[in-house]
Amino acid sequence: MVCNRCIMVVADELKKFGYTPLNITLGEVELGTDLALGEKEIFNQHLKSFGFEIIDDKKSRLIEQIKSSIIAIVQQQNSGLKSNLSDYLSGKLHHDYSYLSNLFSEIEGTTIEKYFIAQKIEKVKELLVYNELTLSEIADQMNYSSVAYLSNQFKKVTGLTPTYFKTIKENKRKPLDEV
Repeated sequence: MVCNRCIMVVADELKKFGYTPLNITLGEVELGTDLALGEKEIFNQHLKSFGFEIIDDKKSRLIEQIKSSIIAIVQQQNSGLKSNLSDYLSGKLHHDYSYLSNLFSEIEGTTIEKYFIAQKIEKVKELLVYNELTLSEIADQMNYSSVAYLSNQFKKVTGLTPTYFKTIKENKRKPLDEV
């Protein structure tokens, strides 16, 4: 789950199956009782029609927690990030960063840092499309040290300059779950 609408869909579907979730956050659902094995498979197949699936092994859950944490940081314009990303993730997930990094790279085929940058660039695209902030304001809001650094990173990821991206009318943004 990568957004509040995702949480709402999962909550509604659980209620249709007769379950009231105790807590739902990005990438995680806490139920008062476990789903029976047969129900779990049926519910998982049902969730797949919405683009979701039940992740039950510890490593996959940890990967989803890393992704959810990064998405939350980016969507809040790094407000939750008081230190560097590695310290933040280590503290939040209670694992050594090298373990998190190796696991993420092994499973996802990319580094945590590249995933973080891709998420930031998607947020920058969103802000550019809204056309409410200058590039300087976006760079500041997204904690880039300069407009030049933002522009270079944006071009490296997208192949376009932010200014050119702003002028094209075609939708070049990706949904967060496809980043």
